[in-house]
Amino acid sequence: MQIKLSDHFTYGKLLRFVLPCVVMMVVTSLYTVIDGFFVSNFAGKTAFAAVNLIWPFLQLVSAAGFMFGSGGSALVAFMLGQGKEKKADETFTMLMMVLAVLGAAVSAAGFVFMPQIAVFLGAGEHLVDDCVLYGRILICANPLFMMQNAYQSFLVTAERPRLGLGISIMAGVINAALDFLLVAVFPLGIWGAGLATAFSQIMGGLVPTIYFMSRKNKSRLHFVRTKLDMRDLVRSCANGSSEMMTNLSGAVVSLLYNYQLLYLAAENGVAAYGAIMYVGFMFTAFHFGYAIGCNPIVGYNYGANNTGELQNVLKKSLTLTCLVGVAMTMLAETMAGVIASVYVGYDQVLREMTAWGMRIFGLSFLLNGFNIFASAFFTGLNNGAVSALISFLRTLVIQVAAVLILPVYLGINGVWLAVVAAEGCTLLVTAVLFAANRKKYQYY
Repeated sequence: MQIKLSDHFTYGKLLRFVLPCVVMMVVTSLYTVIDGFFVSNFAGKTAFAAVNLIWPFLQLVSAAGFMFGSGGSALVAFMLGQGKEKKADETFTMLMMVLAVLGAAVSAAGFVFMPQIAVFLGAGEHLVDDCVLYGRILICANPLFMMQNAYQSFLVTAERPRLGLGISIMAGVINAALDFLLVAVFPLGIWGAGLATAFSQIMGGLVPTIYFMSRKNKSRLHFVRTKLDMRDLVRSCANGSSEMMTNLSGAVVSLLYNYQLLYLAAENGVAAYGAIMYVGFMFTAFHFGYAIGCNPIVGYNYGANNTGELQNVLKKSLTLTCLVGVAMTMLAETMAGVIASVYVGYDQVLREMTAWGMRIFGLSFLLNGFNIFASAFFTGLNNGAVSALISFLRTLVIQVAAVLILPVYLGINGVWLAVVAAEGCTLLVTAVLFAANRKKYQYY
């Protein structure tokens, strides 16, 4: 039976509803994880370092997709909760059209200036060519990748999360198959890895576009005739600014990590950080997927003024976040050596550095789920300011300070510990913000 936004959510129903989003985020995170595995093992650690150096820029330019998706889906869900079906369709269509135009413009500029960008990110003579090649291939697919990121949220609002899951699995299978074919079988190195990821991203954005254009679309959202509504555009962008901030800040912080690690451990440090980040992407994918799935539920019930269901979703979400956080931390601590061997087992020094870094970094999985969910929860309540503050502190302000200060006293261990410190400090602020807004939203 199809689960609707207006339903009462038990633990089982909540998990079934958000599961497609969780899997979608895991599959999306696998784009770089799979590329990294094949590049590292078949092209070597220099090519692996080049991919990790240019990736923050690619992450940065795709961030608008999450902003439009999270902020826009919360607004559209709010309209659906008020019974404004036609307005919801018009707003959805308008947002996706603006995103497509924005993506094309940003990608064109990125393609032209990719050499300068690679040098700015710290690529030396032995890395710059690989950085530019990988970056230019992926930037060509970026407009559709941005749309794919936005569709992850809108397909949930349209009550078609399983379709989103199917599309993500399809794109992930394409990526893995082409990586194997173009990197392992035919040794095309970074060129092959870039083509594999770009093609999977194109398919991930194109298929849902065709679906929403089709007359056979029976979901709650449709592409319709629309016009530019600056008020709704600004509301969506402001509300989704926390999700964009997460990605923008992640890119900026990755640059700082790479700079620090280049100074402290040269090429090995960047390669170790890349392997640790790949695991981080996959582990936090659960929390981001859960947040995407819950966002429309919160927005719908807020629009319908159903405070009882808001309280129910919040209580169950915090419990699930705690359980998953404990499980992820235990897995990271016990599997650190195995994970390091998968990516960099060909280099004993690099493998030991990666395993030790993973054990320190893995402590952050106890905390980050609460901050990720809290930011998305306030996005669902259409309170972009509080949501953005949580993301801003978590992913930029505190983490930048930590990655600049801690290595001075702790060396490379300070780099691995920076994210743990940032998540812990942000969690304290998150608790205060929940208490301060309790009376306004009555979520407990």
